[in-house]
Amino acid sequence: MNTPEPQEWPTLSPSAPRRDYGFLHKVGVAILHRAGWNLEGEFPDLPRVVIAVAPHSSNWDFIFGAAAMFALGLRVAFIGKHTLFREPLGSFMRWLGGIPIDRSRPEGFAEDMVKVFERNESLWLAITPEGTRRKGVAFKSGFYRIAKAIGVPIFPVYFNYRRKVIGFLPPVPADKEPAEGVDEIRRLLERHGSRKP
Repeated sequence: MNTPEPQEWPTLSPSAPRRDYGFLHKVGVAILHRAGWNLEGEFPDLPRVVIAVAPHSSNWDFIFGAAAMFALGLRVAFIGKHTLFREPLGSFMRWLGGIPIDRSRPEGFAEDMVKVFERNESLWLAITPEGTRRKGVAFKSGFYRIAKAIGVPIFPVYFNYRRKVIGFLPPVPADKEPAEGVDEIRRLLERHGSRKP
């Protein structure tokens, strides 16, 4: 598995949380390379951000997203449906940075994530604002309310299946009312992303 890393891939900023994934680094590079995916954009030099990832249109999003984490050596926390954290997969999901949530009980979600941020000086938390793979679903506001409460920016990350690209956009301050701010992030990600056909 001696696949060379594309030179055009962005490099991590000094403040980006890092992790040594060992052999999984080569696995991540190989997955992206063999599937024909690329990475574009720049990483913010910030220790804490809320990453808004869209569109969420396929289970492949997780595979390519994890491959990018491995390839870059980037440590990211993410939320996932609590059923994904049952053994034998559960331990691996938590090791990756997964935080289980029960979608049938959405109350208190933002408050719980705020507490997670308060316990960590360095944290990049990835959330899919759509919360589902169905097309045309409105963005939920939880990601924006978390960022606003903590005072960290939103880092928009898009999947473009037409171009086979995971793209990183400049961070956006969470300084608006949630409805307005969520709409701004939605339009930004829809402009750059493309769902899986």
